[in-house]
Amino acid sequence: MIKWDSATKRRRLPRVANVTDAVRQWWQKRLNLKSLGGGWKRFVSLFLVGVSLSVAIASCGGESTNTPGSSTPGAKTKDAQITLVSYAVTRAAYEKIIPQFTAKWKQERNQNVTFTQSYGGSGSQSRAVIDGLEADVVALALELDTQKIEQAGLIQPGWQKEAPNNAILTKSVAALVTREGNPKGIKTWSDLAKDGVQVITANPKTSGGARWNFLALWGAVAETGGDDAKALDFTSKVFKNVPVLPRDAREASDVFFKQGQADALINYENEVILAGLNGQKLPYVVPDVNISIDNPIAVVDKNVDKHGTREVAEAFVQFLYTPEAQREFAKVGFRPVNSTVAKEFTKQYATVKNLFTVQDLGGWGEVQKKFFDDGAIFDKIQAQIGKS
Repeated sequence: MIKWDSATKRRRLPRVANVTDAVRQWWQKRLNLKSLGGGWKRFVSLFLVGVSLSVAIASCGGESTNTPGSSTPGAKTKDAQITLVSYAVTRAAYEKIIPQFTAKWKQERNQNVTFTQSYGGSGSQSRAVIDGLEADVVALALELDTQKIEQAGLIQPGWQKEAPNNAILTKSVAALVTREGNPKGIKTWSDLAKDGVQVITANPKTSGGARWNFLALWGAVAETGGDDAKALDFTSKVFKNVPVLPRDAREASDVFFKQGQADALINYENEVILAGLNGQKLPYVVPDVNISIDNPIAVVDKNVDKHGTREVAEAFVQFLYTPEAQREFAKVGFRPVNSTVAKEFTKQYATVKNLFTVQDLGGWGEVQKKFFDDGAIFDKIQAQIGKS
């Protein structure tokens, strides 16, 4: 029955099952309830009949809503939303790749897919996903960052086998950016250890990119016949020439370019190429002994299962290995893993005579323990040169 509200001197609507407060308040604002009088019950009944008819029409109509990924001809599928979390310098490539994928998926599956994208430092992105950023797909700068997400229980073990090429999506190498005219004549890793030369690199304890830099220095000796003692001596000399250790690659670039410090900056080749494409021609050299900077991709199992997006997320990962997607990565400086596309862009990359990998150094588990854990080799180098 309709009750009288003594505070407002107006009739109150009954709380009808399945009619929310918001609906009740909407009608209350728009109707003169006094004018309905005893007919209110009939109005409510008619209203609910109308709702039931609407539901019936939607259920029996020509269009139906199916689960994500349904390919029933003529069916209207539920839209899907994918969250992609990646590191900063991949943005330019994904801005071109994502529209290609969504158009292809719409044509083949009749499903609209939208992407939420997040870009930042690889280590920071890894922590954000662990702390609750619900990524469906993560494309990070190094496998170690992806392994941390796995260790947090969000990615199932064996993810490396779930995508082509052991889940390595793109590659790069380390480059040495110099001052205009290269006044210090820096051409090889050994030049960075000379007296009077200053080098900028980020801190390997806080930067994934800087770990690649460190391993490139170490491997320049260890992968050309030198033992650990010689590699330690050389790497220590280079870090003695490092005046500051910025937290990440972006800060390192600011120190070198904006603050004008040092004679050389260790950077990714793809970043240097991208800068050139954007009109900033940087003098640089690529040492012919170098490390393969391998960038992995993975589906975040816990999140795709929660969101119901596994099929489309896995399809997106597979699409990233196609020639059309690999070309977009190559256009912004990455070395493609697709051999056909790699041949198309051969002239864009310097030749590397001796290319080694993290696996040659023992794999990320061994590398982390040996070099970057607390009290490991990097900390010992810092203590030795008085910068700890």
